[in-house]
Amino acid sequence: MRILLAEDDIDLGSCIKEGLEQNGYTVDWVQNGRLAIAALQTSSEHFDLAILDINMPYSTGLEVLKTIRNDFNNVPVFILTAKDQIEDKIAGLDSGADDYIIKPFDLNELCARIRSIKRRSSGRTEINLSIGGVELDPASHNVFVNNSNIVFSRREFSILQKLIEKKNKVVSRENLIQTLYGWEDEVDSNTIEVHMHNLRKKIANAASIRTIRGVGYIIEDHKK
Repeated sequence: MRILLAEDDIDLGSCIKEGLEQNGYTVDWVQNGRLAIAALQTSSEHFDLAILDINMPYSTGLEVLKTIRNDFNNVPVFILTAKDQIEDKIAGLDSGADDYIIKPFDLNELCARIRSIKRRSSGRTEINLSIGGVELDPASHNVFVNNSNIVFSRREFSILQKLIEKKNKVVSRENLIQTLYGWEDEVDSNTIEVHMHNLRKKIANAASIRTIRGVGYIIEDHKK
């Protein structure tokens, strides 16, 4: 899952970015509203979630939110604010925010809220994801393959999660790259293929990943 973090406080932004990355998220961080708008309006970039501080230079979080909603960008948005005022909460929600959190906050709570937004935005009600003999727990980052707990790297887990979220639908190679890698990351030409090779070995006899040449990948129950 790729997140755009817009926070002008250097210490706080660094802590949030590091904490989210330790929880398996890919995070790109900007420090003013103008850069946040530019990132969210760039057609070549895809974010699964945006976290916007309400008070930023050039454009506030609310101004960023209103701008992207006017562009019909429906990316889920978190408003991050130090203000514990009902008016700020109402303004954020009425401007199109999906949730808000008051600073200071616990990172575990933020991650739980992110998982909740992800479920709602994808139309899911179940907490865990599954297909065939594979069950994935987004909260604990555990994966069970035919009831055995198998260890996956952070990026393997992210690919598997994306594929199961879109199960029986093709996920493009570009979509997977956008999920796994941020602006600071270098991407080798065969990186996705290497991850797919490892995933196929780990979920063998439980589910299968099929390559749709020139399009992307699809995960299916191995019985199909």
